[in-house]
Amino acid sequence: MKYSEASAGRVFVVRLEDGDIVHECIERFAAENGIRAASLVMLGGADQRSHFVVGPEQGRVEPVVPMTRMLENVHEAAGVGTIFPDASGRPVLHMHMACGRQGETVTGCVRAGVCVWHVMEAVVWELTETRARRLHDAQSGFALLEP
Repeated sequence: MKYSEASAGRVFVVRLEDGDIVHECIERFAAENGIRAASLVMLGGADQRSHFVVGPEQGRVEPVVPMTRMLENVHEAAGVGTIFPDASGRPVLHMHMACGRQGETVTGCVRAGVCVWHVMEAVVWELTETRARRLHDAQSGFALLEP
C-alpha cells in the first residue's frame, strides 16, 4: 500500500445534461476550475449506447486486454470516482458506475464513453495539498495512482 495525506478544498455541485459524455465533461470542468485532485459521486441516467470497460478478458495475464460493454437501453446510474492529474498535469477521471434496469446491472469504468440520459448530478470534493498523480505503468498498461 502507498498513501499520502491531502486536505479538503472547495465543494462543487454539478449537473451534467442530456447527451454529455461523463468523463469528458468532468475532466473539462476540473481543468476550467483549477481542480487538480478530487473525489466525487454521481447519479442520474445513462443513455443507451453508453460504453463501459467491464474488466479484463483474462485474469492475471499481461498485457491486460480490456472488455467493453454497451448499454442496450436507458439505465439508472450511480458512480464514485477520483480525479488526479496525469504526467502532463491534465486532470483524469477514474470512475466506476453501476447502471441498473429491471433487475439487471452493468458495472464498469466510464472511460469508454458513458452518455447522460437527461441528467446526471455530481458532487465534487476538491483535494488540496497533495502531489498525487496518475502515471503510466508499462507492465500493466494502466495509469496508476502514485500518492
